[in-house]
Amino acid sequence: MAKRSNEARIVVTMACTTCRERNYISEKNRRNDPQRVELRKFCSRCRSHTSHREMR
Repeated sequence: MAKRSNEARIVVTMACTTCRERNYISEKNRRNDPQRVELRKFCSRCRSHTSHREMR
């Protein structure tokens, strides 16, 4: 059986808050997280773990 398309899940791009490089692509549930998601991830340009914020 094929998977139904779900409007609650959207694709978001994560960008480093220090250098603004867009490093990660992820999915989030719009109902559970209506605000912008912010995670601590590794930035290859900064070569350290920095906070990455969802870009629209």
